[in-house]
Amino acid sequence: MRSLIWLMRVCFVVLLCATTAFSLRAQTYNTLANFNAANGGYPLYMSMVQGLNGNLYGTTFSGGLPNWGTAFEITPQGTLTTLHNFRQAEGNEPYGGLVQATTGDFFGTTDEGGANNLGTGFRMSPAGAISTLYSFSGTDGAKPYATMIEGRDGAFYGTTNQGGAQNVGTVFNITADGAFTSLHSFATADGASLWAGVVQDAQGNIYGTASQGGANNYGTVFKIAPDGTFTILHSFAKSDGAYPDGTLIQASDGNFYGTTEQGGSETYGTVFKITPAGKLTTLHDFRGADGAFPYAALVQATDSNFYGTTSVGGVRHYGTIFKITPAGVLTTLEDFYTGLGAFPLGGLMQATDGNLYGTTKEGGPLNDGTVFRLSLGLQPFVEALPAAGTAGQAVKILGTDLTGTTEVTFNGTPAAFTVVTASLITATVPVAATTGTVQVTTPGGTLWSNVVFKVRP
Repeated sequence: MRSLIWLMRVCFVVLLCATTAFSLRAQTYNTLANFNAANGGYPLYMSMVQGLNGNLYGTTFSGGLPNWGTAFEITPQGTLTTLHNFRQAEGNEPYGGLVQATTGDFFGTTDEGGANNLGTGFRMSPAGAISTLYSFSGTDGAKPYATMIEGRDGAFYGTTNQGGAQNVGTVFNITADGAFTSLHSFATADGASLWAGVVQDAQGNIYGTASQGGANNYGTVFKIAPDGTFTILHSFAKSDGAYPDGTLIQASDGNFYGTTEQGGSETYGTVFKITPAGKLTTLHDFRGADGAFPYAALVQATDSNFYGTTSVGGVRHYGTIFKITPAGVLTTLEDFYTGLGAFPLGGLMQATDGNLYGTTKEGGPLNDGTVFRLSLGLQPFVEALPAAGTAGQAVKILGTDLTGTTEVTFNGTPAAFTVVTASLITATVPVAATTGTVQVTTPGGTLWSNVVFKVRP
């Protein structure tokens, strides 16, 4: 299917030469690094993640030595370091990105390699040392494409594109020690071919999308309760979207937001909202001139708007960056071209400096892809890891220019804290804390957390 989609992209670029679109230029776009095969190539379906040291981390599908993909670190100023070159025995060709655990280590998956050449789950130290945690065998899943998440229980949850009882994909979790649990094995009726990962709500429910299958074979939105109960929340019908490849996000209003690669009124894909109960609303139908075929997840930035990418479309037909309000008003922010970067398959992330960062699959001097920054004037913030905890629990707080911090509060309640580095504070959730924002007072001003910190009983 993916080879067909890329052929459609080529046709799209050729046939839409006469289209026009409006692009807002009140922002600053910078290419931070160009991949050159030796340092990696073709970053795919991943959003980078900010580490405890303030730098960004991600993966490339190919490049490095021996050309089976890399894990990399890049500073906000653009200094790129290859941390690891993947090899077949440990897993290779990572499609998805990395997730940093509260311990500081990174966890991820590879599409191929491992004991059965069906992909692996791995742990990586901040210095780049890889430990293979699990090799998929087919019956338990195969070809994990998406980035995992760290769940409330400390395990890592993910999906596989193939394998399982019907060979159409699974949902699983894996602990930091490699203990593996299969949570659901898909049949075409409830979903198939999972390209997206999953998200977990405050009650421990798992939500995700299957790219195909369901009542109309255009994909589904599903929920897995903590007791294992599986529910189909929505089957796409093409008119409301088709092939949801990007991972859902749960927004500040409690609803889930995502994209479909195709479908909608113009067949170029959609942005949608779905409630936890399964009521779906199409927020935007892409028209080609404003973007087409979005693969990646959205990110809700600190201005409450959503930001994302389309893999093609726009004025130059090589993809776009867009902003969409919760009400569905879409603005094209950037149009890609080969010199700037082309075909952004991965999503954006907002770092604690307020800027958005992302990658393109191709483009740059050698056409091996790029890393970029988009500055929109959004304010710096702090991020608590984890984003929920109990009184007395130690929490890491990420930020920018934290040296000289004089106070940390949890929803107004002062907390004991230690400034570790300019990008990291450790704090203890105070006994009287209640659910709300984390505030950090620095010499440069007060920084608020990007999401509410939930205090658990």
